[in-house]
Amino acid sequence: MARVAGVSQAAVSLVLGDKWRGRVSERRAEAVRAAARELGYRPNLAARDLRLGRTRTALLVVPSLTNEFFARVYTGAARVAAEHDFGVVLYPSPEGIGPARDPFGSARATLDGVIASSMAADALAVIRSGGLPLVMLDSDPHRARAAATVNLDIADGIRQVAEHLLALGHRDFVHLSAALDSWTFQVRAETLAATLGALPDVTVRTEPSALNVAEARRTAERALSGPGPRPTALICDDDVLAAGACKAARRLGLRVPEDLSVTGFDDLTLATAVEPELTTVRLPAEAVGEAGMRALMAVLDGRAADATVLPVELISRASTGRPPILP
Repeated sequence: MARVAGVSQAAVSLVLGDKWRGRVSERRAEAVRAAARELGYRPNLAARDLRLGRTRTALLVVPSLTNEFFARVYTGAARVAAEHDFGVVLYPSPEGIGPARDPFGSARATLDGVIASSMAADALAVIRSGGLPLVMLDSDPHRARAAATVNLDIADGIRQVAEHLLALGHRDFVHLSAALDSWTFQVRAETLAATLGALPDVTVRTEPSALNVAEARRTAERALSGPGPRPTALICDDDVLAAGACKAARRLGLRVPEDLSVTGFDDLTLATAVEPELTTVRLPAEAVGEAGMRALMAVLDGRAADATVLPVELISRASTGRPPILP
């Protein structure tokens, strides 16, 4: 390659190692790059990584493998990782959002960095103890103690739901909330309370539910058949909860949306599998994974990674309509 470029072997080494600035002219550096292209040169990644102490592997920690959102996060992260010749190990925490164990006994020995989605910083104490770079997704940015954070604009998503239902004329709400101590669900509850609580003619009460269809159905049935005026809209923290709410409505003989409007959150495949299809908030999960992996790549390269907030979008479908005229 030095012969083809017309430079010394030392100059080739500096250019290929990206250490040429100030030591090799731009003209000679370009000659080396042109020679590399002509000769089909590809760097020996294994040798380079051994020299740098790299494994070219990142760990993605998620609370669950059964939720489609985390599968999409992984898809986005793996796509960007492949562009950098990195691999991604997917690790579902055995305790859900609780404390995550080090999956390898000594994560530092086998990983270059960690990306954690929808986990509390305290839950990652064991994994963090190895001193690996950490990027946190969908987590409290003020408590993350991470090299970078990537979040969705959850608060704006809830505001979009509330404004959509208010514009339709709804004033009596039930918030079917996820019974999980998680930052993302806390934001939903706090934003909804702030948005609707300030309105004098609006009533809203919160009914917590486990994050599964069966429990959501039971909780929604109690909320819809209890004493007092029946709510005209159920605002659900998740599409899974919304599916349970729709089942509850059918069991009680209520039509969606003629008698009851139902909204979800996430825009999972489930949102268009139910009938009527759900009005919900679309979360760009793959973009979250992509942004998280790019942030980790930046940190590993010694560059700053700014906090990222990704926009979300209300998708209006057939599960919401004007409230019924009640006696």
